[in-house]
Amino acid sequence: MDLNNKVAIITGGSRGIGKGIAIKMAEAGADVAIFYKSNHEQAEETLNRIRSIGRKAIMFPVDVSDKDEVNRAIDKAIEFFGGIDIFVNNAGITRDHMLLNMDFKDWQEVLNNNLNSAYYCSKAILKHMKDKGSGKIINVTSLSASVGNIGQTNYCAAKAGLVGFTKSLAAEVGKYGIIVNAIAPGAIQTDMLKHTPDPILEKMRNRIPLNRFGTPEDIGSMAVFLASEDSNYICGQTLTVDGGLGASIL
Repeated sequence: MDLNNKVAIITGGSRGIGKGIAIKMAEAGADVAIFYKSNHEQAEETLNRIRSIGRKAIMFPVDVSDKDEVNRAIDKAIEFFGGIDIFVNNAGITRDHMLLNMDFKDWQEVLNNNLNSAYYCSKAILKHMKDKGSGKIINVTSLSASVGNIGQTNYCAAKAGLVGFTKSLAAEVGKYGIIVNAIAPGAIQTDMLKHTPDPILEKMRNRIPLNRFGTPEDIGSMAVFLASEDSNYICGQTLTVDGGLGASIL
């Protein structure tokens, strides 16, 4: 799958799934802009990795829940590269509590960072893609959007909202040559998983038919496919990458 000379912007691109997507896209030939919130060191490490592959890269600290910051960063990235072909809404956070114990702040922060951010970013990027007459938007949702998860009413609501957002936006902008899809990762080896106790991790792994957790690179490979011309007739879909976990639950 070829992304030669394409330009991609990835939110939450400094680590975890975002890093996996950024590196896989660079390996496929894309130049990459990384949006990250606060961890400059990890963002710089990912930036250098992309450059070592031989692709151009730039990074911006961005609070994706802030519309003005999003608009400024997108304009700067497009000015730097001279255009945009691929946008990945990947940034997200968790604030896990049972609903009875969940403060509204924790609810609102998760919705702002996981769902409202996609609204801000997509709206800002669409004007550029519409003028160009083409583009790919990829939203990173979650298996939790369809199966739920105890202690994550805020996260699951946001990710389920992103699935509906993907379908509706795809229907709106397909006529402009803009293709919108989503990826729903299952249990992936990221910082979010590291905080899970070993006994629970073992139970989770035993429920996965492929008997392993996914990697950020697994998600990156799917993102490359959706960003490439090989997926040009896939539109408005959410593709699950979970090692069969969803099939064993549903």
